[in-house]
Amino acid sequence: MNTICRHLSFAAVLFGASLIVQPPALAGEPRAVVELFTSQGCSSCPPADRLMGELAHDPSLIVLSLPVDYWDYLGWKDTLALHGHSTRQRAYSVARGDRAVYTPQAVVNGVVHVLGSDKAAIERAIAKTSSEDAPLKLPVTMSIASGKVTVKIPALAGELRSAEVWLCPVTANAPVVIGRGENRGNTLTYHNVARRWIKLGVWSGKAETFSLALSELPGADFALKDVDTLAVIVQSGGVAKPGLMLGAATVALK
Repeated sequence: MNTICRHLSFAAVLFGASLIVQPPALAGEPRAVVELFTSQGCSSCPPADRLMGELAHDPSLIVLSLPVDYWDYLGWKDTLALHGHSTRQRAYSVARGDRAVYTPQAVVNGVVHVLGSDKAAIERAIAKTSSEDAPLKLPVTMSIASGKVTVKIPALAGELRSAEVWLCPVTANAPVVIGRGENRGNTLTYHNVARRWIKLGVWSGKAETFSLALSELPGADFALKDVDTLAVIVQSGGVAKPGLMLGAATVALK
């Protein structure tokens, strides 16, 4: 499945160079959101999963692993997958117009996709989006106090875009023993795994504040003790056609 994983088309999912050096971001200002679509059932994915662990140490990057479920039919049910991740990946392909869906696939700043195990390609994608799309212009802040998380998004003068605000509980490191499928017998560790997507609201250009009780974060498949970090993204477009990342932030729970 190596070749299939890398080059899977959108239809197939439904039916069965040199490094570009980016200037460092200012303290507290992310330069990119990198989403990795991965699967425990994909033999091409472990190198990309390891790379995400490396990139997660870069404070200028917000790295999220989004395990998908469309390889489950191969004999191993991904223990971290959310069907919503598969839906999000397909929505990205529709928004871009290329219908390219595969694992491991990295989507950078919501607009460019590259092979998730190719560090140089990810850096080039970061440079490309930074020069052409001006991502992450919103200085989003997030804090935790009195048992709740608060997200503050400032007003932005000039051209305004409607955007959705999403909060993700994140598990920093999730080791999994693979019992069947192409990776059987291996223990693989997944980094910065998005465990749930909670829509806080919509931002339309004016200053907004959103709050949520920490007790509302857990889902059916995880407890609050499994969450190390909270990530928030402000993304143009919507669920059906997600677009450019306008702002993002993280805060540690542990």
